[in-house]
Amino acid sequence: MRILLTGANGYIGKRILPVLVEQGHEVICMVRDPRRFELPDTLKDKVQISKGDLLQPDSLKVLPKTIDAAYYLVHSMGAWGNDFTKAEQESAANFVAYLNTTTARQIIYLSGISNAAQLSEHLASRRHVEDILDQAKASLTVLRASIIIGSGSASFEIIRDLVEKLPVMLTPRWLNSKCQPIAIRDVIFYLTTVLGNTACYDQRFEIGGPDVLTYKQMLQRLAKARHLKRFIFTVPVLTPRLSSYWLYFVTSTSFAIARSLVESLRNHTIVLDNSIQKLIPHQNLTYDEAIQLAYTKIEQHMVVSSWKDALASGTMQLNYMDFVQMPQNGIVTDKQLIKIEQDPEQVLQNIWSIGGERGWYKTDFLWRMRGLLDKMAGGVGLNRGRRHPTEIQAGDTLDFWRVLVADKAHRRLLLYAEMKVPGEAWLQFRIISMPDGDYLEQLAAFRPNGISGRLYWYVMLPFHFIIFRGMVTNIAQYKPG
Repeated sequence: MRILLTGANGYIGKRILPVLVEQGHEVICMVRDPRRFELPDTLKDKVQISKGDLLQPDSLKVLPKTIDAAYYLVHSMGAWGNDFTKAEQESAANFVAYLNTTTARQIIYLSGISNAAQLSEHLASRRHVEDILDQAKASLTVLRASIIIGSGSASFEIIRDLVEKLPVMLTPRWLNSKCQPIAIRDVIFYLTTVLGNTACYDQRFEIGGPDVLTYKQMLQRLAKARHLKRFIFTVPVLTPRLSSYWLYFVTSTSFAIARSLVESLRNHTIVLDNSIQKLIPHQNLTYDEAIQLAYTKIEQHMVVSSWKDALASGTMQLNYMDFVQMPQNGIVTDKQLIKIEQDPEQVLQNIWSIGGERGWYKTDFLWRMRGLLDKMAGGVGLNRGRRHPTEIQAGDTLDFWRVLVADKAHRRLLLYAEMKVPGEAWLQFRIISMPDGDYLEQLAAFRPNGISGRLYWYVMLPFHFIIFRGMVTNIAQYKPG
């Protein structure tokens, strides 16, 4: 089948793409910016990439007209307010208008379980998107899921952060809400199995694992799986806003996602209609099996996709790849150059391992302080870490940076700051060959926004002096083990 995949660079999209290719389908990935869509080498010759923005209907005119089915995997969990609701509705309506010009026979949409009479804004929006997609000429198949558990999923990472960081938790009442967690492996199974299945046309299914749990029970069972003793106390005094801040500061999530999650958790998300089992009998993984599988993937460094790499995980603009070239004027810089005395390939690996658990090679406590200040200012902080300890690709998050260029062949790494700063900041590492040997160049560049930006730079100069010179030296000299 010829399939259009929207949301191809999202958490679900990156998981389902290789499965569809393996099953022999021809896949066209629709992305807003092909520059930040990095395909694995095994897929580059098997996938077509088309540029399109669902909020710009004219951009959809160039998309293919001859397709058999389309996946609508577009969500805005990290957004909030009227703009979010309006954007989701406009995106869905523009998608329907485009799809009606094609030969598509089926739309597949991953939604959320929404059985309550009064829904949260995000669940209500997803229900509304279902109704808009149902107006298309193509038949609609909706899969409504509860909490998705898998390596890199937002829900799993939040639960993991809480359990691994807090021996004692004073938690809000929403931890008593019930849900039916489902493993990402089972979500992908359902998404691919309903494809082309005419019995699933014009149907809306609820999918969930075999366990019905409260969020408190999910925390407790993950703690047990990790052999951690945790004490969890539910208190009535935490308002939704305070609960959102609690999640934001303790976990790696953004405040927008924390707030939308807390607001949504007033609803139970339990499967009430299990009719999909009659059409597609399938034994879903238990919650314990799902978290064990997630940790196995993490320990083996096989995390295919992470919610942190989505733009909703931070404050980055959609056009962030426009910053690949540093401006030549109006910037202030700190440039460090040091001769490499060891194997340059080891230094290159040191660069590729920066951040996350490895840290920043110098005065990590200052980096942590900067991360805390960033969180307090509403930024992303350092909690996001990195997807893989030694591999980087364009578009990845790296603590409070975004990877713009990861060119190992030319020995260059360029990062762009997602932290809250009065301006724009870059950090670049290059290994340069000179007649007398190889050198490591480290360049920090900042384009200040007015007087406040310049004051910020000069206030930070003493810290830059301590951090940057020590960092370039340690990167050049570091030897693992």
